[in-house]
Amino acid sequence: MLITGEQDRSVRTAAPRVRLLLPVLVLSGTSYAIPLIAPLITSGTLAGDLASTGNTQITSLIAALSALLIFHRITAYPGTRAFGFILPAFSTTFGLAVTILLVSRISYSGSMLLTGYVASISATFLLGYFDRRGARQRMYYVPSGATGIVSDAPEIHWVKLVEPVVPDDPGAAIVADLRSQHSPDWERMLARAAISGIPVYHTKQLHESLTGRVQIEHLSENSFGSLLPALGYRSVKRMIDVVVSIALLPLLLPAFVVVAVLVHHSSPGPILFRHRRVGYRGAPFDMLKFRTMFERQADPDESAARLNAITTAGDDRITRIGRVLRRLRIDELPQLINILRGEMSLIGPRPEAVSLSQWYESELPFYTYRHIVRPGITGWAQVNQGHVSGLDDVHVKLHYDFYYIKFFSSWLDLLIALRTIGIILTGFGAK
Repeated sequence: MLITGEQDRSVRTAAPRVRLLLPVLVLSGTSYAIPLIAPLITSGTLAGDLASTGNTQITSLIAALSALLIFHRITAYPGTRAFGFILPAFSTTFGLAVTILLVSRISYSGSMLLTGYVASISATFLLGYFDRRGARQRMYYVPSGATGIVSDAPEIHWVKLVEPVVPDDPGAAIVADLRSQHSPDWERMLARAAISGIPVYHTKQLHESLTGRVQIEHLSENSFGSLLPALGYRSVKRMIDVVVSIALLPLLLPAFVVVAVLVHHSSPGPILFRHRRVGYRGAPFDMLKFRTMFERQADPDESAARLNAITTAGDDRITRIGRVLRRLRIDELPQLINILRGEMSLIGPRPEAVSLSQWYESELPFYTYRHIVRPGITGWAQVNQGHVSGLDDVHVKLHYDFYYIKFFSSWLDLLIALRTIGIILTGFGAK
């Protein structure tokens, strides 16, 4: 049977439509039912008989599904970068919905609509998170040029193209180094694939999206555009840090007292441990932690001090209560004080000890650039890589830090926050 170009495109779009069915069903239930929690909390009843309840549920449903469709249409790359479009898509549709409700004077519940907005975003993040860890996605790659992405993204089922022929696969996606000099036959194949609706990805951009890392060693190689991250969000982020820290400190005070007593009785030494770290714009500061190790004398030898700054798995310097505090990340909570001082943020690259930072800077070109944002209690490298000790691991960690700086935004901070919760529960990367 002869398949026309139009029929071929229909077959190729069938698979994405099937994959869209589950998010539509989940988001429909979430955006329509979850907003009922708001009146249940505020008035003790579902208040289903109010006109504003039905109006708000329908508005929330339409806004959520519209955002989902927009998100799937504008997502250019699979993987981590796709999460960046969730917040803008949902904020746009729900903001437009509120505007229409206000102009038309239709009664609605603001608390219900806000609940639907938050629930819809959370559900979409979770769907994307588990989808990335589901069935392996199949991608075809052109063997010439840079092909390091094949080994760096093992979660993808990679298929090597042995000849310049468009794959006969409804769900095909092709990866090629578009900066490499390909033969005319390969270039024609890539053009035909793009025209027929098959995604053709450049290895560099796809590598960033799939791995969450940006590889850059020299200023001349950077693809940041501007070396300054999003300045507007930096001010908003600082305000969020201060407000959250002020709100959390009184709530955590009883827990601080309990931990302080446990640390005091675990071994001789101070309750709080002050460690000199390199922070925002390269300025050194004293990072605060609950002490989790037996107190030791500072080593005047530089290489020994550098080794002591690295904590290894099963380190015998860690106290029994210290292991519990480290696994649950409770030892990091005093850093809320560092945040109020302006030395740290809730989320950002982890600050390194001064001796380690000086060593890394001498070994890794462009290392200093990671100090362009405030260091954080948790960060992109921590939720992806965990604890590192070797220089090669630090090199990879630096690529994670560069990714965070390049895509410095609220969506990435939200993704890190959600993944940090899971890490606290699983103990991933504890040392």
